[in-house]
Amino acid sequence: MRAQNWGWAIIATLIAIVAAGAAEAHTFGASAAGFSAGLVHPLLGLDHLLAMIAIGLWATQLAERTGRATALWLVPAAFVTMMGVGGLSAILDFDLPLVETGIIGSVIVLGLLIAAAPRLPVAAGIVLAAVFAVFHGHAHGGELPDGAMAPLYALGFLLATAFLHGIGLALGLVLQGGRLVPRLGGAGIAAAGVALYILG
Repeated sequence: MRAQNWGWAIIATLIAIVAAGAAEAHTFGASAAGFSAGLVHPLLGLDHLLAMIAIGLWATQLAERTGRATALWLVPAAFVTMMGVGGLSAILDFDLPLVETGIIGSVIVLGLLIAAAPRLPVAAGIVLAAVFAVFHGHAHGGELPDGAMAPLYALGFLLATAFLHGIGLALGLVLQGGRLVPRLGGAGIAAAGVALYILG
């Protein structure tokens, strides 16, 4: 299957998964309120949205430029894993300084990386994704709604994160081989991050 077809297949699959998750949360009512809140939370903040889509887009760039297809899943997996760690640290009331700065910084840095498309090792991509993820996870975990079940809330925001990574991966695969459009997209993401920093 061509890369572009894989991209569209990923988008369709992810939409189906999120729709099924939302329906399940609705079916179980109050007991799944935490899951619903977690599922929606990453979609409500532009900074989170941009960073998580950028991770998927950047992963496709790394895979293409290094010739290592494993980057397609290693980088997003590192982000989701360490986001869970960051979320748990907030739920357990561990303090993390400069959370908002780290989040905005991740948007700017990821955007610049996509725009510049440097030939970095996949390991560097994994480390950067992991560091950025801790800040995003801590922010999500720190906003656990009163009365919500923490495990379901965490599951919700981790699934939403994976969904957004999938969108970035799909976009990257659809645009694979092109240089200008992804780089312009990266520049736009970085500019949005600067704007968010200034406005924040």
